[in-house]
Amino acid sequence: QGQEKLSCNPKKENGTHVVLCELGNPMKAGARITVDMELSVSGLEDMGDAITFHLQLRSKNSPSPSNASVMVTVPVEAEAEMELRGNSLPATTVLPTNWHWVEGSRRLEDHGIKVEHVYELHNKGPGTVSGVTLSLAVPHLLGEHVLLYLLELGTEGGMNCSHHPVLNPAQV
Repeated sequence: QGQEKLSCNPKKENGTHVVLCELGNPMKAGARITVDMELSVSGLEDMGDAITFHLQLRSKNSPSPSNASVMVTVPVEAEAEMELRGNSLPATTVLPTNWHWVEGSRRLEDHGIKVEHVYELHNKGPGTVSGVTLSLAVPHLLGEHVLLYLLELGTEGGMNCSHHPVLNPAQV
């Protein structure tokens, strides 16, 4: 007939989390009810593709081994929005017209002007992420000529890096 809010209490039973809800007291014989429940569960990032709930209807007045029981499996979809930010320091670089690359030199200034590229990967949520792969393609050759001489690659925040081509081949 009408809608009522359920009174529910969470507790732990035999190492599992249980939520007990009082549906009606007293309830008339032959009564039919429909219950819509909304559950909010956190920390599901490592739960896999689904979570299963065991639902059981029990009566305090007439315990019976045939109490209705059902398993409900709900798919889990984690959501997180990633954002990549990048800067070049300095933002603009102009080589002098009389500058020439000096082959075989081990001096940094003979290989060009130092430019540092910084990339930051941010998780905007709402979920946490793991196992993220970021691939950056840096043009280092123009035909057979060196376009950018790649000196080093560094990371912060517990990330692993692999790189190609070989960094600093002339050991500048």
